[in-house]
Amino acid sequence: MRQAIHELKYRNHRSLAVPLGELLFDYWRSHTLSGDVLVPIPLHRAKLRSRGYNQSELLARELGKRGGLPVVTSALTRKKNTVPQVRTASIEERWANAAGAFECSSSILQGKRVVLLDDVCTTGATLDAAARSIVSAGASSVWGLTVARDV
Repeated sequence: MRQAIHELKYRNHRSLAVPLGELLFDYWRSHTLSGDVLVPIPLHRAKLRSRGYNQSELLARELGKRGGLPVVTSALTRKKNTVPQVRTASIEERWANAAGAFECSSSILQGKRVVLLDDVCTTGATLDAAARSIVSAGASSVWGLTVARDV
């Protein structure tokens, strides 16, 4: 799983989003998570420009196709160009790095049950920071869903 995610994320093997999206859908179906929309964790515009794509958005689109849920990419933005979490040394640094990184200024998510999607969850700091912003914008609930958990 680690290799597949690295290939998708760092080596431009976008086609891996298809089988990984299928795994997400299998999990989704067996756990019946309730949601109205899928929101991928956004990249900062500088990182998006450098990489050329957002792996979380590719995964969300694959899950959305299978699960019939819309993918909303315009509501949540990464306003802070954070250091990649993998480069932080401690749990405390990861939480500090992610704090205040996101902004949800759109009313699109107001009253919605949001499923927040990312590739990997290590400490939960990124998902937590994004979820806080989404809840502040009026979402009724936020679930976090990832392909893998680093333990």
